[in-house]
Amino acid sequence: MDTFGLESIGVSALLILVFAILFVYLTVKTVPQSEEWTVERFGRYTRTLQPGLRFLVPLIDKIGARINMMETVLDVPSQEVITRDNATVMADAVAFYQIVDAAAAAYEVRDLENALTNLAQTNIRAVIGSMDLDESLSNRDVINAKLLQVIDQASNPWGVKVTRVEIKDLKPPANITDAMARQMKAERERRAEILMAEGQKQAAILKSEGLREAQIREAEGRREAAFLDAEARERSAEAEARATKMVSEAIAVGDIQAINYFVAQKYTEALRDVAAAPNAKTVLIPLEATGVIGSISGIADIAKAVTENRRGGS
Repeated sequence: MDTFGLESIGVSALLILVFAILFVYLTVKTVPQSEEWTVERFGRYTRTLQPGLRFLVPLIDKIGARINMMETVLDVPSQEVITRDNATVMADAVAFYQIVDAAAAAYEVRDLENALTNLAQTNIRAVIGSMDLDESLSNRDVINAKLLQVIDQASNPWGVKVTRVEIKDLKPPANITDAMARQMKAERERRAEILMAEGQKQAAILKSEGLREAQIREAEGRREAAFLDAEARERSAEAEARATKMVSEAIAVGDIQAINYFVAQKYTEALRDVAAAPNAKTVLIPLEATGVIGSISGIADIAKAVTENRRGGS
């Protein structure tokens, strides 16, 4: 009897221990950081468990879905897309999303990742298909912005926030790539010719301006030289007039030395001019001193006569 009683107590204690462990297992839950768990009561969603130590009602509540709340990278497979001008390109993309509502992500859509992938592929075809090939290749930022807006709005009921969508690559067919390469080469050559023509034009303009400036300066130099030459001739004429006046006055007063100086100066200048002529190689001039003296004496006689006439008249 005692042995049976001890055995019964042992079994009861064991059952209580097992029940206690099972109760703790079903009641106490530890939710990891960056996760949220949904709780279902008799198959219906009731609440969401946040990270930390949480408690359930045993045999009534159970864990429905374990949702990762971290930002996730979604690789969108490449696909053929036809542009508005009927060109075919291979397009692939990558999307970044984060679940913000665990209950919506668990109960509003089946296979969330597959749904987002198909949604992204569909909108890539729609956005790129509304653009020309050149426009789609040169406006990736515009494509990314449109895709982000459309996909984020469409996935909002699923408790998802799409943070970024990027087109990784757009690959036209080989023949279109070759045609684009030839087009770029022709465009570069055209730009080079335009730059060369612009350079030649600027050089011609600068050369013309330089020639005009040189002609202006040359004309100004000639004008200045003519002015100086005229001034020199004027001064020479003034000097000649003063010399003639002085000689006339000397003749009037009977100054023979002034007359001799004047005649000798003119005679010397005449000989210098004849000798300096460019077509004169040999000059033979009879220099008769007596003739020169005679000329001077004749002039002196005339001067004396004029002087005497003036005295007689006075």
